[in-house]
Amino acid sequence: MSRQTKSDPAFEILFYEAVHRRCPGYAEVVELLGGLYTKTGRIADGLRMDRKLVRLQPANATAHYNLACSLALSRRRDDALHSLRRAVALGYADFDWMEQDPDLESLKDNPAFRQMLGQLKPRN
Repeated sequence: MSRQTKSDPAFEILFYEAVHRRCPGYAEVVELLGGLYTKTGRIADGLRMDRKLVRLQPANATAHYNLACSLALSRRRDDALHSLRRAVALGYADFDWMEQDPDLESLKDNPAFRQMLGQLKPRN
């Protein structure tokens, strides 16, 4: 018999916060906390972790993308676009997801975002 376990974000946050206190430079924990905070509506805390991850791993395209998402959720559109451009420059290439990612909803009507996507998406 298999037993399914349910995810408990509150428990996971407490656990990873304890690890983070002991090892503040542990990038994987910083990334996990950023995602958990955002998932549970703690946008400012998620943004703080995403900024930290970019400092820890400045060449990580996904870290810059996640920072852009947190900035967009915080309604900091210009900063979000800047981070998206940096993510793309570092190799982020999932443009289909970028176009539908709900975290980027606040950018979807922004002409600069639409232009960037138009330039990046391969033509059919």
